Amino acid sequence: MFAREPLKYFFMSPPAACPYVPGRRERLVFTDLISDDPDSLHHRLAQAGFRRSQNIAYKPACPGCSACVPVRVPADRFRLTPSHRRVLKRNDDVTARWMPVAATREHYALFRRYVVGRHADGGMAGMGFAEYRAMVEESPVDTGLVEFRGRDNTLYGVCLTDRLSDGLSLVYSFYDVERAGDSPGGFIILWHLAEARRSSLPFVYLGYWIGDSRKMAYKTRYRPIEALGDKGWEPLFD
Repeated sequence: MFAREPLKYFFMSPPAACPYVPGRRERLVFTDLISDDPDSLHHRLAQAGFRRSQNIAYKPACPGCSACVPVRVPADRFRLTPSHRRVLKRNDDVTARWMPVAATREHYALFRRYVVGRHADGGMAGMGFAEYRAMVEESPVDTGLVEFRGRDNTLYGVCLTDRLSDGLSLVYSFYDVERAGDSPGGFIILWHLAEARRSSLPFVYLGYWIGDSRKMAYKTRYRPIEALGDKGWEPLFD
């Protein structure tokens, strides 16, 4: 007889203010990723539209609202636009490398400047180093840090990235706000698309897209892009 993995239990979070759509309430369905094979479990949940935060996989389950749409980009079919090429040119001094999943004071200092500069009213604004370390280091699955540095070795950006069996999933990224004019967020996505192709991985997972949220509009600049709906993963646009 083969041993079966214990049944996973799913839970609902209490209602909270939606961080993306004003006036709406958010609820999440979530479960832990602790299992005999957390990477396999993580992959199956990602296929179903879940995202990871530390040891938890979660998905919006808001009554009467389906605004949050999981999206991913097929890396082998993605094509650079003239805008993307300009982003690459502006960042031709930036190099990237995979790093061990370990919180450093240098990374945390950049994280603080990013959060204060871009999301001062968000829930991460008061995050201390211990909480930052937990966000980075507490992962039961295959996770890495991608570190980006400029030509003078100045820290440019960091991305916490999960490696799934069918792609790369961007968990959280932050960057030097003084280089915001160089589109560092876009450059980090473009690097992951190139890295997925180099690694023969089909997809780059970008989390949730919300049509009514200006904060999420950037995700549709990477096409073709697929969305998870009632019929599975399908093109978001015709």
